[in-house]
Amino acid sequence: MEERIQTAAEGGLQILNRDIIKYMAMFTMLLNHIAHMFLTKGTPVYEILEDIGFFTAPVMCFFLVEGYGYTRSKRKYGLRLLLFAALSQIPFQLAFGSQGMNMIYTLLCCFLILVVMEKVASPMLQSTLCALLTMATVIGDWPLIAPVLTILLANGAGSRKKQALGFGASYLLFSALNVQNYMFGEQGNWTVYAVFHSLLSGLGILAAAVAVLVLYNGKRARRGRNFAKWFFYIFYPVHLLVLYMIKMSLHNM
Repeated sequence: MEERIQTAAEGGLQILNRDIIKYMAMFTMLLNHIAHMFLTKGTPVYEILEDIGFFTAPVMCFFLVEGYGYTRSKRKYGLRLLLFAALSQIPFQLAFGSQGMNMIYTLLCCFLILVVMEKVASPMLQSTLCALLTMATVIGDWPLIAPVLTILLANGAGSRKKQALGFGASYLLFSALNVQNYMFGEQGNWTVYAVFHSLLSGLGILAAAVAVLVLYNGKRARRGRNFAKWFFYIFYPVHLLVLYMIKMSLHNM
């Protein structure tokens, strides 16, 4: 598996290892969540921070697909996702006042899609189960886009060209689904505004594609691997709780 990763990383400007890209993804997610919790929707700063945060989920989908291929125990991998999806739910609801499911839940659905793609031989049954798991993300964060991207990346594993097309298709799908969020833009020109704004909002997906397909060297950091492994799981619920407590403190001042 290490050989496959190294081969995929040949060519380009491979200056970033896996852990650096994941730290970048955590930071952009933090900016997105700060915007949602503390800034006024529709303001320029809000829009910029929100859109920067759209870098995170595609990166997580990419590394989920990659990690699924070389993990020593898929069972433990799945159980970790299940555990942290459960631990993150209350912080997620506190932070956003949402009754939906958190991002790790969505990644768990994506993981189960990979299991189905590997284990289910019948094309009909495989397609049905993947469709059901994709629909299950409707109640989660990053619905539909994350499982679709996961499937495209898994089908394109080993080919940067195919995976690039997967990112491109996901960007277009994201933009198409996002048009309705901007339908009430500039008066008298809402259609053009909505399309333009939705195309801009998805640039984080294209930035993620550049990070993992062009700049990624196929390696992990030499030091602190165990710390990095658990940090990426723990950071999600902890930062949501911290942001929630800060918001409540400011509200009570």
